[in-house]
Amino acid sequence: MTELATRWLGLELRSPLVVGASPLTDDLDALKACVEAGAGAVVMHSLFEEQLVEEQMAAHRFIDSRINMDAEARSFFPESELFEMGSDSYLQRLELLRHSLGVPVIASLNGISTGGWTRHARELEAAGAHAIELNLYDLASDPNETAEALEQRQLAVVRSVAEQVSIPVSVKLSPFYSALPAFVAGIEAAGAHGLVLFNRFYQPDMDLDELELSREVVLSSSAELPLRLHAAAMLYGQTSLEMAVSGGVHSGDDAAKAILSGASAVQVVSALLSEGAGALSRITREMNARLSGMGYRSLAEAQGVLSMANAPNARTWERLNYARLLHGWK
Repeated sequence: MTELATRWLGLELRSPLVVGASPLTDDLDALKACVEAGAGAVVMHSLFEEQLVEEQMAAHRFIDSRINMDAEARSFFPESELFEMGSDSYLQRLELLRHSLGVPVIASLNGISTGGWTRHARELEAAGAHAIELNLYDLASDPNETAEALEQRQLAVVRSVAEQVSIPVSVKLSPFYSALPAFVAGIEAAGAHGLVLFNRFYQPDMDLDELELSREVVLSSSAELPLRLHAAAMLYGQTSLEMAVSGGVHSGDDAAKAILSGASAVQVVSALLSEGAGALSRITREMNARLSGMGYRSLAEAQGVLSMANAPNARTWERLNYARLLHGWK
């Protein structure tokens, strides 16, 4: 049997399998079942700064609109500046999970302003988060803003959060950077401790019959994994950031591939949403059988074996294979 203990974000995990950010974090019993099934850590769903701001503004508008309807209203409605909404429920949930699960709990933060990111990051640390996962998603919609300007803004966010908290900070990236290794080097210089490859966006489709957007959630498949494997294999040895693969992990072989590519941890979501906690037990058995069958006594022995740093011909083989694929396509 392969020893599955690993280290990610400076945290000692009993298993590389991590419950990724998802609605499951609202179900304590489901998370306990995942931990019982072998999860090494849990990532909470994202705290969205813009959602908190909208909720606060909606509450203020509701109260202010009614205060002026009747003179007596001022006697039973609080002033809007005294009405407080925000991250309290998320922080309470974090504290509950921290004391109930027995494995590291990682808070996830998606912000829109430097000040908002840092303020909420400090709150998450105070509530007991073992680490923070920054979910970088900045839609490029301004034709006057260059990619460099957008990336520099994102790096400023990473730097501001890393400077404000003492717990490890991980950055969850999209796969759409044109020069990923250079951007990752910037993330490392900004003080981050780890990476998550990659964010998986639930993009709306179009309903042509109703002429409206269709927002159906489509779960991942193993077909999405190679994009993550390629990035992990390319970055391994080029950065000291500890990497996690997220998106497309549905089997033990999927998880083993992520480790062999250079990941320290593997986040699982879609398999859990479709199968429940039993998916973790199955993936653990399959991964262990695969790695032990290959002769690896520990996860550390297997990590990065198939990275570009450890397989010198990988880059050349990739280019030749691509050329052959195009040449042989009918």
